[in-house]
Amino acid sequence: MSLTSREEKVWQSITQWESSYFDYESTDFEATYERWIKNQLSQLNPALIEKMNNFIDSALFHVHALIQNSRYQTDVRERLLSEARIFNPEVEIIEDLQSCTIDQLTYIAQQQIARSRMLSLAQGGLSGTGGLLLLGMDIPAMIALQVRSIQYIAMNYGYDIQKPSEMMMSLKVFHASTLPKRYQYESWNELLEEISSGERDSFFYVGDESVADVSWLSMPLKQGMKGIIITMLKKKMVQGIPLLGVLFGAAMNYQKSREVTEFAQKFYQKRFLLEKQS
Repeated sequence: MSLTSREEKVWQSITQWESSYFDYESTDFEATYERWIKNQLSQLNPALIEKMNNFIDSALFHVHALIQNSRYQTDVRERLLSEARIFNPEVEIIEDLQSCTIDQLTYIAQQQIARSRMLSLAQGGLSGTGGLLLLGMDIPAMIALQVRSIQYIAMNYGYDIQKPSEMMMSLKVFHASTLPKRYQYESWNELLEEISSGERDSFFYVGDESVADVSWLSMPLKQGMKGIIITMLKKKMVQGIPLLGVLFGAAMNYQKSREVTEFAQKFYQKRFLLEKQS
């Protein structure tokens, strides 16, 4: 099936986004920081890295299970279907959303993406107060918020994450979107190859089920560095509030949420259009 003129324009906007987003040149500071991260990872025992990767994979699957079984996820699912029925009264299940237009789906997705970014902003602000409990919960909370955002975007474009195949795909999108920029283009292409060559309609996932790898471990290290900076800023009080730490934590988490949701939005838009073409 050929794309409509409007879908062609969306396709072109995604192509332009790919050209600008992946044409990335790091600053001197970022390059130095990335070299430091790489040096730290190279000093780790390979067996320890494998254990860490397995632990992260297991943790991500547990995060997914908790999100799936939460009342909030059920409510979000029902709200999504209700919003889609405004445009198409025949929508009954998640897959029916693919009968809506790309503009309608983009409009619905943007509402939830805005909510997700505000939640990340608030969560980052709380961690920025410098409390040990809140700092300790920063990485798990951030991961949970981002995984949930990606899964909502997937459902928004008609991909039911209750299927193991779509659950794995959403986790791989999360992995790709949180990688350092220099690795993202390769992961983006791998995701596109997977949806074009695999059995897209299969219920069970066929392929490599591992998510985390050594390149992804730089993300927890960056979060650890953020925690150190917040701890240092905690001493700078404004009327008894560590304002600089709060602003820093909120800005960092909002920016990361913005990058992750933008990456996921573009991926699922492109997937939607690719599958419509075929």
